[in-house]
Amino acid sequence: MRKTRSYDKEYKVQAVKLAKGTKSAAEKLGIPVNTLSGWVHKAKNGRLDIGKGEQTPETLTLVAECEELRKQLKARDKEIKRLNELNEFLEEVSAFFAASRWKSGKTDD
Repeated sequence: MRKTRSYDKEYKVQAVKLAKGTKSAAEKLGIPVNTLSGWVHKAKNGRLDIGKGEQTPETLTLVAECEELRKQLKARDKEIKRLNELNEFLEEVSAFFAASRWKSGKTDD
């Protein structure tokens, strides 16, 4: 039975910096190639911070774009919540005035 090994973040960062996706680096480090490839992929997508000096401008752009999209999504969710609350309020007010008008016997004539 194979034992699952766990690696700390610093080890992953150093491995990614060393590897840049090469098979020989994984062999030198004594880790599976797929594990190292996963770390490299995470670093490229900005999910593993390897330090700004080692990231490509493309990676930094993707990370910044992802952060901006998250901010926009959060702002839109907040606006949707506000609009839903306003809509509920307007429905209640409309029902109140409709009931009030009905009680007073007024019509649109």
